[in-house]
Parts: sequence; structure tokens; C-alpha cells
Amino acid sequence: MEFTYDDYLESAAALRSRIGDFIPQVLLILGTGLGALGDQVDDPLVVPYAEIPHFCRSTTPGHAGQLVFGVLEGKPVAIMQGRVHYYEGCSLEQVGYAVRVLHLLGATQLLVTNAAGCINTDWQAGDVMLITDHIKLALDSPLRGPNLPQFGTRFPDSTTLYTPRLQSIARSAAQALGLTLREGVYMYFPGPQYETPAEIRAARILGADAAGMSTAPEVLVARHCGMEVLGFSMLCNMAAGILPQPLDEWEVLRAADEGKAHFTALVRRCLAQL
Repeated sequence: MEFTYDDYLESAAALRSRIGDFIPQVLLILGTGLGALGDQVDDPLVVPYAEIPHFCRSTTPGHAGQLVFGVLEGKPVAIMQGRVHYYEGCSLEQVGYAVRVLHLLGATQLLVTNAAGCINTDWQAGDVMLITDHIKLALDSPLRGPNLPQFGTRFPDSTTLYTPRLQSIARSAAQALGLTLREGVYMYFPGPQYETPAEIRAARILGADAAGMSTAPEVLVARHCGMEVLGFSMLCNMAAGILPQPLDEWEVLRAADEGKAHFTALVRRCLAQL
């Protein structure tokens, strides 16, 4: 489906009626199993996606499906406790819809996280990766259809999707925490099936270090709006074919739960320095 600018304004107005004059500086999108950060917000105001006009509902395990407004590390934030995915039946425009709405409410920065499969065989499950770029070979785009010039240009540049200034903050934060921070390229797959071993071998040849089913659409929308972007992947398992075992979502959820303490510490420290 194609949304009009008035649709976005309607959603923003509905949220404004709930949050008053609160202006979120940073939008955080939390990946599978990483929603606990939303529970750490001071003076939270929670709005379920189902109560916001035009929002797609989140149905994936580990995704609460709600927006949390409040203050974290001294920054006014809006946190998506759970995202929506293309594989749930949403269009890519719907996947990125919330980013535009929160931008209308004042958000100028996007901090996005995901649970991903590790492709780089020099790394291991449990590592955290700073996303420096991504590969999206899926043909559809969240910017497909009539361009809305109120958000950005028809043909946006993708040379620097992930903001170098924010990457520098992430490196400093990881060093201060004594956390090994991997850096690499995230490859987007539409899902919901996990990738085949052959697809992972192809992704490695193309230069990908991690694979997942999210993030790239939201980042494209955010940069189209002129927002700064910082992205992290929690590497929750080795990707298909690297180890002689099948993949399942419970392994991902367990690994995300085990790594959430140092992951949230990193995100919080980055937030404090934005």
C-alpha cells in the first residue's frame, strides 16, 4: 500500500495527543530479545502499536509491539520495543512507517539494533558488531512508490547510511566498557526462513559479516529523512552451514538474553554521548 503525507501526520497527531509537548531526540529500534532496554526508561509512557493509526502490529516472538517514550541516559527517547518485519506480511513501506512518524515528532537520530547470524568465521556467537554498511539485494524498497518530498529527495544517496560521527562514539563507548566491538557489513534477507548454507557462502563472498531479516529498510527511511544512524548487531548464532547443526529462533532468543547486559550497557553509554 502507499501512504500519503496526511497518513503520517495523522499518526503523529495521535501520538502527540498522548505524549504532549515531549520531543524525542533519539528513536531506538530494539531487535529480537533485546527489548529489555525499554524497561529502563525513566517516567515511561507506553503506547501499543495497535492504538496508533496505520501502524503494523508486531507478531514475532521477543517483540512486545509498543512504543515507550521517556528519558534514558538524560536523552529524550522513543523506543520501539519490537519492530515489524516484511515477513510478517507488512510492506517495506509499513516496516519503515514508524521512523517517519517519529521524525515528524522531532527525532533526529536513529539507534537501531538487531539479532543476527554471524557470517565472519573469525568471530563467534555472542559478539557485538558495529554496522558500518549493509547489503540489500532484495528488490523491493521502503522508498518505492510516489516520493514524499516533505521527507526527502526522490533519489537519496546511500554512500554513508551509517553516520561516521556516531560510529566514533560507539568505538569510544566500547573501549571504556572493555567490550570487544566487531565492525562489519550487515546483509539483509527478507525471511522468514533462515538463509541456506549456499546463500551464506555467497554473502561472505560479497563482503557480508552478519545476516538478518531487518534493519536495512528502517535505515533507508531514516537517511531519506536526513536522520543520523547508529546500528549494532548482536551476533546470536553462527549462520547456516558454518556449524553442523540446524538453526532455530529459541537459540537466537537465548543468546540475546545472555548477551543483553553488555549490549544494553553499550547502547546506554552511546546514548549518553549523543
